[in-house]
Amino acid sequence: MSDTTTLPAPAVARADSATPPARPAHPAHPAHPAHPAHPASPLPATATARRPRLPWSRLAAWLVLAALLTLTLAPFWMMLKTALTPAAELFAQSTRLWPEAPTLDNLRRVLGGMDAAQAIAAGGSGARIDVGGAVVNSLLFTAVVVALQTASAAMAAYAFARLRFPGRQALFGLFVASMMVPGVVTFIPNFILIKDLGWLNTLPGLVAPFALMQGFSVFFLRQFFLSIPRDLEEAARLEGAGFWCIFLRIVLPLSTTPLATIAVLTGIGMWNEFFWPSLVARDETWQVLPVALQAFKSQTPQGQPDWSGLMAAASLAVLPTLVLLLVLGRRVVESVQFSGGK
Repeated sequence: MSDTTTLPAPAVARADSATPPARPAHPAHPAHPAHPAHPASPLPATATARRPRLPWSRLAAWLVLAALLTLTLAPFWMMLKTALTPAAELFAQSTRLWPEAPTLDNLRRVLGGMDAAQAIAAGGSGARIDVGGAVVNSLLFTAVVVALQTASAAMAAYAFARLRFPGRQALFGLFVASMMVPGVVTFIPNFILIKDLGWLNTLPGLVAPFALMQGFSVFFLRQFFLSIPRDLEEAARLEGAGFWCIFLRIVLPLSTTPLATIAVLTGIGMWNEFFWPSLVARDETWQVLPVALQAFKSQTPQGQPDWSGLMAAASLAVLPTLVLLLVLGRRVVESVQFSGGK
């Protein structure tokens, strides 16, 4: 049996096979005659640009929002319109959306720029109101309550978020459940307590029921404290810091936004508080602005309330709240959404 050996192809053959044979040159094509211009043919229906469909659902949503916004702003518009309308022409221009001749006499009468005779001549009732004193009392009442409530709520929220003690979850559940208790239920016990303490017509009597933490404030701040990394606190404890040092020097500086949110929400509520101050501070010495407005409405020397002056004073009362909402409204909403998602 002989071995069969397959010899490789010669290199020349491989070179020839790798190189394709040269093709003969084609003769030059004759110049084509100019083609006549073809008329433009219409594009098929599938190639035409489709118009975007009108989003009826989004349009309906915007219409609903516009209607709700109109209903919300209508009372403010009427208040401003009444405040700028001359008192003698108030009922004659009741159907107009804007007074014919806007005036600031109503603000002057409320702020004490006119005496009783001038106010009656301008169409007012001659009622008097100490707007300056009421504004100072409202500012002091609001500032004290905001400071005490924010501080106490922050300490309670940090204890619920980081400390471990028996009954912590049950106690926190009671704080959350307290938000469902109407405030009017506690007015009578609080009034009896303030009366027994002799704090009627005093600043402590005004502040006492609102000085400690509220359920919403504790819940809101606890949700934010839970989102703070524990590594920061553990590193501080390794350096020898205690809970008070960690709370004051680490947690609070990182929580300025939620603390400001609680302060704004509490401040708006206390600025508009009426029922409790009307019970314990009916004297003009500590009369807050909402109570002063009610007293101004009740004074009817000419037989009917001074609606123009009342709306002018109400415009001054609403102004601080509107400024806070315009400046910090977006931050408040974002902070509430952030803590609510935790």
